[in-house]
Amino acid sequence: MKLRSLTLTALMGMLACTASLRAGDNDGWISLFNGKDLTGWKANDEVPNVFSVVDGELKVSGGRSHLFYVGEDGKASFKSFILKAKVKTTPGSNSGLYFATQYQATGWPDAGYECQVNSTHKDPKKTGSLYGVINILALAEGQAEPQGGTHIKVPAAPSTDGEWFDYEIKVDGKHITLSVNGKVTVDFTEPEGWDPAKELKGMPGRKLAEGTFAIQGHDPMSTTFYKEIMVKKLP
Repeated sequence: MKLRSLTLTALMGMLACTASLRAGDNDGWISLFNGKDLTGWKANDEVPNVFSVVDGELKVSGGRSHLFYVGEDGKASFKSFILKAKVKTTPGSNSGLYFATQYQATGWPDAGYECQVNSTHKDPKKTGSLYGVINILALAEGQAEPQGGTHIKVPAAPSTDGEWFDYEIKVDGKHITLSVNGKVTVDFTEPEGWDPAKELKGMPGRKLAEGTFAIQGHDPMSTTFYKEIMVKKLP
């Protein structure tokens, strides 16, 4: 009996050490999506059944709705961080990743910024854009240039339909960096006294604050996929 007890104690100790090593190997990274269900996430009520888990991937399809990360306690909040995810678009699809935002029952989220997900949707603001602020702009022939924000013109989106790409969002204080497949698309520092109500058309909430993340369902014709969604808090 004593020998069995000692053996079990030793085994538990080994398992604890292994778990500790695995946690250390993550270097501070926290997984936000378990690949099985939407634990830790809360969809708003605008359109039902837009978000589902299929073969370990988060599928977004079916209309305008937003999925907010709330965490296990419903109070998830981030200020300075690195967020990374693998994303895949389909032809003509549109989506987005919000940060510094808050849960909102309907409409486009008012608070925070949106990182555009769009390879071939008709909106010329493509993947890698800090939407409405610094736009990665790929205009179709004869398409009018949209008003508002700074435009960086490119021949095509930095993402390709049907191919997974790496999206990274880094917020360090007032400094925002967006990267697609390791290449920086946006490097923006929120100016002192930044007033989005004056600087941006119809986007008064585009401002950094402690908040959470959201994934956008854009329209009934759009289907996008997400996986390996991870965050690392910065000091």
